[in-house]
Amino acid sequence: MKNILLILVCLFFQFISAQPDSLFIKKPKAEKYEVPQWMQKNKATFDLSEVAFANWNSGGTNSISGLVGFLTEADYTDKFFSWKNNAVIRFGINKQESKKLRKTDDLFEINSNIGYRPNGTSNWFYSARLNFRTQMTNGYKYPDTDNPISRFLAPGYLFFGGGMEYGKDIDELSFYFSPVTLKETFVLDEDLANAGSFGVEPAVYDDEGNIIREGERTRKEVGILMTNSYEMEVAENVNLKHKVSLYTDYINNFGNLDLDWSIDFDFKVNSFIRATLGSHIRYDDDVKTTKPSEIEGELDEAGAKVQWKQFLGVGFAVDF
Repeated sequence: MKNILLILVCLFFQFISAQPDSLFIKKPKAEKYEVPQWMQKNKATFDLSEVAFANWNSGGTNSISGLVGFLTEADYTDKFFSWKNNAVIRFGINKQESKKLRKTDDLFEINSNIGYRPNGTSNWFYSARLNFRTQMTNGYKYPDTDNPISRFLAPGYLFFGGGMEYGKDIDELSFYFSPVTLKETFVLDEDLANAGSFGVEPAVYDDEGNIIREGERTRKEVGILMTNSYEMEVAENVNLKHKVSLYTDYINNFGNLDLDWSIDFDFKVNSFIRATLGSHIRYDDDVKTTKPSEIEGELDEAGAKVQWKQFLGVGFAVDF
């Protein structure tokens, strides 16, 4: 897995660097940074997908899914400084006629990026970044809804580091490299911490099953972080947003990459109605899967696997 990801990353950045600037880089106007300014934007979205059947001879299950999102941004820019802040909330549910309500998406995320360029015309910034994300409600391995596999702040992830960023004043393209980034994983649920979920140290038990030492609630790592993002209009009223993040820890399996890669297409119908198509891939070596054990009723660790989520929906968006 490590070698495959490394090859894909090299090919990807080679592809990006080989593209002509006219594809997705829009040069900023010089006057944009002459006057210091704060820009604030809020966006609320709702997407819906539904399927219904009546006497359909091929069969099928009625279902409906909804996804609510909220984004708030507060950005400051002047000739030398750029400070971008945002908070994102998403929550999605799905209901099928014979099954209980299920969660399809759950995110609470905060980002703050500050950059300084000593030359007022340079596109390179000395940057510092903070990212925090978690979920708001319990997660389950359906249909089992009695044993949560994740909770609020279990896990929670905090990234903080500094490095260099190219293109902070070019909205459509950004490349960031940090040689020193702290990654802290929070598992503030007792049961999940004792089980060693999400890479924390598990609890130690005696022969009778009593806890000698409780599981750790946090896990600290220091490593290298690289991110790349760009936006482009691939056709009229069709926009592409791409983000990829790569992280490797210096001490634990250096070179084994944690991957977070999303590609989203926005299809604009009018000022309010839109359609979205998205793909999100994650790989984290600390998030282990399980498989049935040879001992009945027990589970064995099966290692980390690629996580993939895809979404297609139609809805509306309101900027305010």
